[in-house]
Amino acid sequence: MGLFQAVSAGGIPVSFRINHPRAVHYIAAMTSELTTPDGRYHVIQGRLWRAPNPTLPPEAKVRHMRELLNARRALKTAKASGDATAITAARRQVAAAQAGLGERGRVWWKDGAPDFNRTLVKNSPYADWFARVEAPREAAGAA
Repeated sequence: MGLFQAVSAGGIPVSFRINHPRAVHYIAAMTSELTTPDGRYHVIQGRLWRAPNPTLPPEAKVRHMRELLNARRALKTAKASGDATAITAARRQVAAAQAGLGERGRVWWKDGAPDFNRTLVKNSPYADWFARVEAPREAAGAA
């Protein structure tokens, strides 16, 4: 197996070691998301999710990603403890980090196009593109 290096969908360098042959399929599944041709959305389980702002400086992207991961860990801990106040605070931290990345809040593009975040891709202007791209992926998965 070995040590692998890559760049995450968020543009952050990562490295990981694969010690088991089945792990390769797991890694492939993690990186199988589609990005719309304009780069505004990722398609995850048939739904559009706003992609991070590609014009963010790398330092800001890393800072917001760290904030997001820390906030998600805090949310998990708060949920496990059942502390409603901590859950609310952690959810606010998650939302703030996502807004910093451009995934929530005001859209990061400037052309006035509407936001289709969380919309089913089949009910969006990306439906035809998705049908063309998804058909070969489904056929490969069935084989």
